[in-house]
Amino acid sequence: MNNLRGTHTPPDPHTSPHAQTPPDSHAPAVRAEALTAVRGARTVLHALDFTVPRGRITGLLGPSGCGKSTLLRAIAGTQAKVSGTLDVLGRPAGHPSLRSRVGYVTQHPAVYDDLTVRQNLHYFAAILDPGRTSPRWRSRTRARSRGADATAAERRHAAVDRALADVDLTRHADALAGNLSGGQRSRVSLAVALLGAPDLLVLDEPTVGLDPVLRRDLWRLFHDIAAVRGAALLVSSHVMDEAERCQRLLLLREGRILADDTPEALRARTGADTVEAAFLHLVDEAADRAEETVRAEETVRAEETVRAEETVRAEETVRAEETAR
Repeated sequence: MNNLRGTHTPPDPHTSPHAQTPPDSHAPAVRAEALTAVRGARTVLHALDFTVPRGRITGLLGPSGCGKSTLLRAIAGTQAKVSGTLDVLGRPAGHPSLRSRVGYVTQHPAVYDDLTVRQNLHYFAAILDPGRTSPRWRSRTRARSRGADATAAERRHAAVDRALADVDLTRHADALAGNLSGGQRSRVSLAVALLGAPDLLVLDEPTVGLDPVLRRDLWRLFHDIAAVRGAALLVSSHVMDEAERCQRLLLLREGRILADDTPEALRARTGADTVEAAFLHLVDEAADRAEETVRAEETVRAEETVRAEETVRAEETVRAEETAR
């Protein structure tokens, strides 16, 4: 069970979620305070504080197993046992109103192998923008609903065509998803996330397994989405050279944030030539601090042991003197 707190105004129960006043567009796309996630007996994320700005690409970097995917699932609203404050586009993570505003791409392609690329996209587009009248009521509202359905169908068709073009899959639109390469299947998942023109894209290692040319083209698309469409992108990776393509970086290590800054500031702060060297420098610093903490704790425990032994000896001396008397 999650214990997330949010700061949004409760919705009016008599108003459609889509008709409510939008959140402050100047606020960060994501704001986390004391964000903690637990899986089993292990704490995966340790009281994280950070923000993700709008209209920019934020890279979430760190080694495998450091908690990147858990953090992205928490933002997408699919991670259990999360506590703290996590606001996404002015709403608590997982709020129903965010379903069409947040695009989430997992590490493993989430597509139907027995459908074509276009059929996959039309299926998910219909979920995002149904625009249909139920059969029960269609006969009564045929004239009124026909125009609305046509408009929704046009929107879906345009969204599918745009998403196909964005990920360069137009030529493969009628191919079965199950017959595509791994990189192409990953692009289908990305196309699904782009269908609703989301305000926030959460991408879990979207370039893994892609060739250098396609990686370059996708990063161009990411920058276009941020600059032209004004969306926020949070892109995870364990490939440090991709950090240079981001405008802001969250460096994660063992569920803790080592740094939250621009690539330029990180290099300047550590005196490193690359973000990878800066990351390693920060890892070494954190390890040194951890060792100092351990030594300090051991010193405190040793001092407490000495004091306890002195107390015992003093008490034994007092008892011996009393016995002698």
